[in-house]
This record gives sequence, structure tokens and C-alpha cells, in this order.
Amino acid sequence: MRILLVATNRHDRLNSRMNAQPMPIGLAYIAGHLDHDRHEVKVIDLMFAEDYLTEIENIVKDFQPHVVGVSLRNLSNHSYLNTQWALPITKDVIDRIRDHSEATIIVGGPAFSLLPKQCYEFLNPDIGVAGDAGETFAEVCERIEIGELSAYDLPGMVYSKDGEVVLNEGLCVSAFASRPRLDDLEMDKYRTAGFGIGVLTKLGSFSYPTPSSTAGMSEADFRVIRPIDEVVAEVKDLWEQYQLRKVFFVDNGFNFPLDHAKSLCSAIIEADLGIRWNTCLASFNVDTELVRLMRDAGCALVLMGNRGGDLHDGTGSLEEHMAAQLEVPKLCEEGGLHYTIARTFGEPGETRETVEHKLDFLRRINPALANLRVGVSVMPGTDVATRAIEEGLISDESELIEPTFYIAEEVRDWIVPYLQEQAEGNPRWNLW
Repeated sequence: MRILLVATNRHDRLNSRMNAQPMPIGLAYIAGHLDHDRHEVKVIDLMFAEDYLTEIENIVKDFQPHVVGVSLRNLSNHSYLNTQWALPITKDVIDRIRDHSEATIIVGGPAFSLLPKQCYEFLNPDIGVAGDAGETFAEVCERIEIGELSAYDLPGMVYSKDGEVVLNEGLCVSAFASRPRLDDLEMDKYRTAGFGIGVLTKLGSFSYPTPSSTAGMSEADFRVIRPIDEVVAEVKDLWEQYQLRKVFFVDNGFNFPLDHAKSLCSAIIEADLGIRWNTCLASFNVDTELVRLMRDAGCALVLMGNRGGDLHDGTGSLEEHMAAQLEVPKLCEEGGLHYTIARTFGEPGETRETVEHKLDFLRRINPALANLRVGVSVMPGTDVATRAIEEGLISDESELIEPTFYIAEEVRDWIVPYLQEQAEGNPRWNLW
């Protein structure tokens, strides 16, 4: 059976400023779980396509797939000032495929899994898969090949029945037991694109770690935590097969658990891999030993988001919050570990006082880049989504399929021009 896999992500900037063309590592894992002795598999990544619709049309005509898997990485670029919605691109791709093929179209990916029923209704594929879908996608393809129509009984499946969209209970679950298949991707282009080739280390239950979401967390609490020796072996293979030494460890909280992070760094040092790597670091739960190990292991840059618990959360004094927020950036500066950092302006409870508090914090540190985010990009299942419903910004979470931003009423009228004025005198401040 011929299977075509399509990565539709075309957002190639991080925070509207930094060049970042992330390799579709999720789709590479899907390809890795397929039986390539049994199926002819082709992967098309639209990141570098000049005319992506013509390119997909030509490939479909030439390859004539039986199944097309489409990966939706993001719902949007999460930028208030330069908002880009991702779903219309994916919809156009699916429509163009349908114009030239009767293949079964299956959609999944991180963004699809956030609002699977709503994404299914918008994109109109044949089947949707919500969750980590490596093994599930392979199973669905096997069933389609033999004409078995019971694929709809699997957890996380989304489909249409009697005019209604059905989402099966549970999510697709993967052990990520197979290596991602990179042979079909444009590895030469990704060599110089953004932060490096993605290597999955672990997946937590959180989207972005906060003190509350990670309290008491151990390795047993993660959806996936790959053995350190497997991660090191994969990085070594990237050099041996593709001569790639620039890596991005896919991990929203590299420093959780702390012992695991230190062990991975120690293993990289011991293996003498000679890599330069980047990752996401929570701006808490860091000590001087971890900073030293990350630096010695070749870490070139860490991306730090908001620290959970700003002044407007109602706890602690200004001085206590400032001291807590400064701790990790100062550890990084003292230890020679470069970092970027983000602060969101307009969160629930934001006031002029809290805005000045955040700006004062940014003036006291020396990041490679500070990202000043205007408004909260509202995501389903969050406290901000609940607040948005309560305040009438949205009627229910299904509307979050489109980019939606929350900005506290007290700062809404003046926050954008004020931040623009403040950023003008700080070349490392990026207003987003």
C-alpha cells in the first residue's frame, strides 16, 4: 500500500523574529512506526515549499497514495501583533489532495489533539487521530489495507457517523519504541534551520511547566521518558548518518526531574558527542550543578518561558517575586549558559504595577533575547480559557480553534503602544 505523509507547518519564525524551522519530528515518528517492507512510504514536508499547493498536487498525481496522513503542528503562531492561523493552510492542502485522489485522509498532530472534534469539522478528513499516534496510525493503515472497517474502535479516533462527529474515549498512546525516520526529510536544509534537529527526550503531562504542575513530579509521572542511553545513541547516529551536530532536545521542561536532566548531561559529556544543543528550560528548579553540566555538555541556548506566579497572582510581595524570578537567569549568566526569556503582558489580574514589575525584571537580566508577549494566547483546558468564558470573550472552548487572545481590561487600552515605546530602547527586546 502507498502511504503519503504530509507535514503542513509553514511557520518559520520563533516569536516573529528568530529563524526557527522545526523539523516535523512527530511525522518522522509516524513514518518510523510503519512497516516499510510492507508499504511504500513517502514523506512531504511543506516547510520549504515555494508553492506548496502545486507541490502537493504534483506529488499526489505522481505517487497515487492509498492513504494520506496529515500532521497539524500548531493551531496558530500565538502572536497577538502578527497573528497567523494554521488551519486554513492544512484545509487547503486536504482540499487539493481530494481534487486529485480518492485516498483515505487521516489527520493528527499536536494541534489536532487539542480540539480534535473541532479540527475534524473544519478540515473534513476521513479519520482523525488524537494523541501520540505512532502505533495507532500504523494499526489503522494495516486495517485499511485488509479492508477491515473496525478502525473506528480504537481510542482517540475521530470520525463522522450519522452526520455527527464522534471522538472515541481516551487518546492514542505511543511508547516511541521506533526511531523517527529522517531519510525522507530535507536534512541538509534543517542543518542550518533554527535550533537544530529535534530529538525527543520526554513528554510530560504539562504543556509548559509551572511550580504547581510539576510539584512532586517524578519520572513515573511522564507520558514518555526515553532511556538516556537511547537518546545518546540517537544523537550519535545523527552525526554518523547525516553529519549533524546541532540538536534540539524536544522537552518542554528539560530540568524535570532534575536528576534525570543531570544524568543526561553527564552521559553526553561521557560519550564525548561534541554536539551543540538547545532546549526549553523551566525558570525554576535549577541549581549551579545543572547549569555547569548543561554548559559542559554543549548546551548553546535555553528557552525560558513565563515563571509561574507573577505579582498579580495575589501571593507574596514584590521583593519576594523579584528575587524568585531573578534566581535562574542569574545562575545562567554566572554559569555561562545563554538563554532567552519570555514575559506575558495582559494576563488575568494585570495592572500597571505588575506591568512595571515585569519590565523592571527584564531590565535586571541579560538574556540573548527577551520576548514580550502581548496577551495570553488562550488554549483549551486552561484557567485563562475558563476566565475568557466567564468574561464573555468566548462562549465555549470550541471557539479556540481560531486564535484568541486574553488581555486584562485594566491594561487593554494602553499596553501595546506602551510596550512598543519601552522596547524601542532595548534592541534585545522583541514585542510579540
